[in-house]
Amino acid sequence: MKKTNKTQVKKTSAKTQTKAQAKTKTTRVAILGFGTVGSSVAQVLAKQRFPGIELTHIFNRDVDRKRTHAAAKSVPAGVKWTSSIDEILNSNVDIVLETIGGIDPIEKWLRRALQSGKSVVTANKQLIAYRGAALDNLADKHGVNLKYNAAVAGGVPVIPATLQGLQGDRITRLSGIVNGTCNFILSNMEAGADYADVLAQAQAAGYAEADPSADVDGFDARAKLCILARIALHAETNPDDVATQSISVVSAIDFHYARELDCTIRQISRAQLDGATVHARVAPMLVPINSPMAWSHSTQNMVVTSGDFGGDVVFSGHGAGGHPTAVAIVSDMLAVAQGCGTVRLPVRRRQVTGEFFAPHYLRFIVNDKPGIVSAISGELSKVGVNIDSLLQRPGYPKDCLPFVVTTEPCTTSTVEKAIRAIAKMKCMLEPPLCLQMLPSDDKVED
Repeated sequence: MKKTNKTQVKKTSAKTQTKAQAKTKTTRVAILGFGTVGSSVAQVLAKQRFPGIELTHIFNRDVDRKRTHAAAKSVPAGVKWTSSIDEILNSNVDIVLETIGGIDPIEKWLRRALQSGKSVVTANKQLIAYRGAALDNLADKHGVNLKYNAAVAGGVPVIPATLQGLQGDRITRLSGIVNGTCNFILSNMEAGADYADVLAQAQAAGYAEADPSADVDGFDARAKLCILARIALHAETNPDDVATQSISVVSAIDFHYARELDCTIRQISRAQLDGATVHARVAPMLVPINSPMAWSHSTQNMVVTSGDFGGDVVFSGHGAGGHPTAVAIVSDMLAVAQGCGTVRLPVRRRQVTGEFFAPHYLRFIVNDKPGIVSAISGELSKVGVNIDSLLQRPGYPKDCLPFVVTTEPCTTSTVEKAIRAIAKMKCMLEPPLCLQMLPSDDKVED
């Protein structure tokens, strides 16, 4: 019989114990912010009771008021509530879950967390859009993790799926609906609601802030687009360079005309890689009814990536609200706790342009006089833009007549040059509306 070395047995036993201890190691977690998202994270943790995860701290300004919140009832009795960020950063917490938002002072706090050896999970799209690359490098330097699945599309796992599942492809284009508030407004307008009424409804439901400009003017979506461009296109972009257009310019008549063109209207975020340049824009656009973006309603988000080898991949799900976002945060937390790695490929700084070669929808409201169409056609012809169609719905008074011209594919800056001249015509009662029409190659055929 072969003798067993006692020292070898001890070493093997020690290794087994180490693995067992690693499996049962407690990961201490702190939540920064106890608003809609932070309180939802606490509720998910309380209901799921993940093994080895312990919520130890909750930070919030005016913390005593937050402790009376209904969601606070789900927080375990031993959790330390505090209004001192230093108490969090100087603690033995392993993972910081940031749900407050904004850049200042959050960037400084999260830098301190990473430097002190704490991993960070955040839903902060503005911070990641503007500072994500630098924070990624800082996390790498200190051997910890920075994850931000929740920064784009709420509970839709577009970021981890792209990072882990699509890095083998060469993605050259992405298009998406990444702001649930705008999708809620526009899909309700499609059904006949008035913009002001549905915006008020969105605010009452908690989908939109009292000042909705970050959503309706495209700033929220452009931050998310820049994050997706970094991950999918490996392109570092400055959000301030991305062209945006407000959805507030869209009215009920535009949905009527869109239907005649077999389209609807959605806020679309687009980015396309072209050599050293990224074409990027966030704007309301006409979307063909056979595009997956046309199927997205209410607060649903949708992202379509287009790769050279894998073709089109569609991600869809609820993008707004505390619980979907909390799912993404908790999933990132579990990935960090279990030591799951992330595929990373080199990212390069890219120039950004809002130019796209696409058909355009032009809507005019005029005091009708002879020769208006000829004058508009003349201005478009001067810049080399051809008219594709002209639509005029009956039933409107001649002194306030809306009609639409669609163009053949052209660059946005070219048609905008003509629009500036057309806007000066005395017959124009309102500034002309110019919307891009999502090109046919952004469609997914049945």
